[in-house]
Amino acid sequence: MNSSTNVKVSLALSGVILAVIVGFIVTAVLQAPSSPSAADAGSAGDAVPAPVSVLQPDTHILDDAGEGAVVVVEFLDFECEACGAFYPVVEDLREEFEGDVTFAFRYFPLPGHVNSTNAALAVEAAAQQGELEAMYDLMYETQAEWGESQDSKAELFRGYASNLGLDLAAYDAAVAAPETLERVNSDFEAGVALGVPSTPTFFVNNRPLELRSLDDLRTAIEGELDR
Repeated sequence: MNSSTNVKVSLALSGVILAVIVGFIVTAVLQAPSSPSAADAGSAGDAVPAPVSVLQPDTHILDDAGEGAVVVVEFLDFECEACGAFYPVVEDLREEFEGDVTFAFRYFPLPGHVNSTNAALAVEAAAQQGELEAMYDLMYETQAEWGESQDSKAELFRGYASNLGLDLAAYDAAVAAPETLERVNSDFEAGVALGVPSTPTFFVNNRPLELRSLDDLRTAIEGELDR
């Protein structure tokens, strides 16, 4: 075997060895366990349930279907346009699945929205007078009038309270009370701890739902009811 042949053989062997090494590396990478991606964590069917119950004793419940029902908890921002788009969807689902699904919400006012916290305070103050859902509805029904404003709309929300017949002195005291802001902030902090990335974020039976369309919430609910 001449020197030229020896070189060719050596190169061929080197290529085979390199291919084997690369093969081992690729196999190891493919078989190695990986942490779940955001998409994996958000899928309704395969998601790992939240480590703690998303529905807490002070969570605001819109419809209580009782023990054993499917539980849907929404982290929302009243100034969020996507939340506004989901509002009629949620209302339809509440009617359709009445008695089978508990619907609840928690505050998640986004820092970039000037009036999201003001809106949450108004809803919380109304809740203290038994008008939670009425103010909740008003916020979404009028969102186009005040959303994305760079000026405080606290007075506008006070006007809503007046229209609802609330005791304005009690409403003002509730809005100004540190405890009311702490109540809103506690929901926000819980959302952060649960990995809430944006609004709206829905948890269906403690599983975070990744939204791709307006039909995803219905699909997730039906999936849980079929279990």
